[in-house]
Amino acid sequence: MGTQFTNESISSLSADWLVIGLIESAPLTEAVAKLDKSLAGLITRLIESEDFTGKQATTSSLLGLTEIPTPRILLVGLGPKADVSLSSLEKSMMTAARTISTKQNTRIAVPLPDLGETSVTASEASRVISTSMVVGSVGQDIYREEAARHPFQDILIVGTNSADQSTCEQAVEQGLILGESINLAREMVNRHASDIFPISFADRTVEIAKTYGLESEVLDESQLKQEKMGSMLAVAQGSDQPPRLAILKHQGGDPSAPTLALVGKGVTFDSGGLSLKPSDGMKTMKCDMGGAAAVLGAMTAIARLKLPVNVVGYMGLVENMVNGSSYKLGDVLTARNGKTIEVLNTDAEGRLVLADVLTLATDRGAAKIIDLATLTGACVVALGEEVTGVFSNDDHWSKAVQDAAKSSGEDVWEMPMFPQFAEQLKSDVADLKNIGTRWGGAITAAKFLENFVGETAWVHLDIAGPAFASANQPCREGGGTGCMVKTLVEVANQFK
Repeated sequence: MGTQFTNESISSLSADWLVIGLIESAPLTEAVAKLDKSLAGLITRLIESEDFTGKQATTSSLLGLTEIPTPRILLVGLGPKADVSLSSLEKSMMTAARTISTKQNTRIAVPLPDLGETSVTASEASRVISTSMVVGSVGQDIYREEAARHPFQDILIVGTNSADQSTCEQAVEQGLILGESINLAREMVNRHASDIFPISFADRTVEIAKTYGLESEVLDESQLKQEKMGSMLAVAQGSDQPPRLAILKHQGGDPSAPTLALVGKGVTFDSGGLSLKPSDGMKTMKCDMGGAAAVLGAMTAIARLKLPVNVVGYMGLVENMVNGSSYKLGDVLTARNGKTIEVLNTDAEGRLVLADVLTLATDRGAAKIIDLATLTGACVVALGEEVTGVFSNDDHWSKAVQDAAKSSGEDVWEMPMFPQFAEQLKSDVADLKNIGTRWGGAITAAKFLENFVGETAWVHLDIAGPAFASANQPCREGGGTGCMVKTLVEVANQFK
């Protein structure tokens, strides 16, 4: 897949599809008006007859064109100008990509829409369009005999004479890298648990490290024991698949510069353990490593973009299964930092994995930490399937992460971390219980994790809702979404 940026006239472009984004109820731009004239007013007639309205993510196809070199045009609505944002532009462009990516070797051209009076700059639009075309044209076809969707062969993003070509060219390349990194995270989630298990996931991290110049380290079961990661090991002991901790390091800054740690929950399959999930609750549990997949995608992008910062990605990889060795309700585990944990639900396992990995990241000198996890159904109840919950022990760090999410077009919402929620985790026999009551479950999970970061500035992202889409939508493929990869990369880009 290749991407380019050009200021060439759209009327003279040669491609398979021309994708034109139009603002609702706005006059045609000079370039589109010129194209419309070549088509004898066809676009104008569609708008006047209300066969195309410009409402967000609506489309209309013009086929069999002979007046211009490109035989097909897809009009896609961007909605009212006042409502245009990075996320709305992405939704429209993803819809367009999914509409026309059904054939192999397709070449597309996408003119930059006129967004002059919106908050979206030409370079931001270039990046979003590039990413959307890369992600939207890739489906979850890993195991299908005939793919339903095909990556575009070429993506040409077309500017205007007023667009800064150099800046937009860089943005298009960044968008390509982000899109391919998101697709990597999606692929890892979409592969079933017999393909992606702790060892195979760790092997993939080593392979990626070699390809993109990252340093890699993988801790096996004996090394995890040496590191006293008793909480993580307990979760893994019911599986025939041994645990791994995969670590990727990007040393882009000065050795004395601070280090950002990205920590991902990597439960490659979650049966619930002895607190066994029902079948319906287990069907999609190949996605319970979505946090680790996001870290892998982000580290790949950070390396490819050569960001001048120091970032370490930690991916705690286990299976939560059931056999005679499974950890049991009532067990008391000793975490790496010495805290003891009473297990009252073996399906609250992700926090047990993260506890030890967060402590290791802290012990290795992380200046600031972000962890990501498909942690709680309670967060989905609170925020729905498309919003990530943000929890933190540091207001400034939380704001930095939220600002990065906003500038990346990803929706997040900060949740309270009031001290009284920690009261639910008090145990009569240990330092902590691994669950509280059913009320405020996403918050008590975050309060549990807070015990393992010390004084380090930390943000926890609960991605249980947006990490996995249960069904296809016009603007989104079902399965893994690669959510928060863009946000993590933007945080790294701004990190000091």
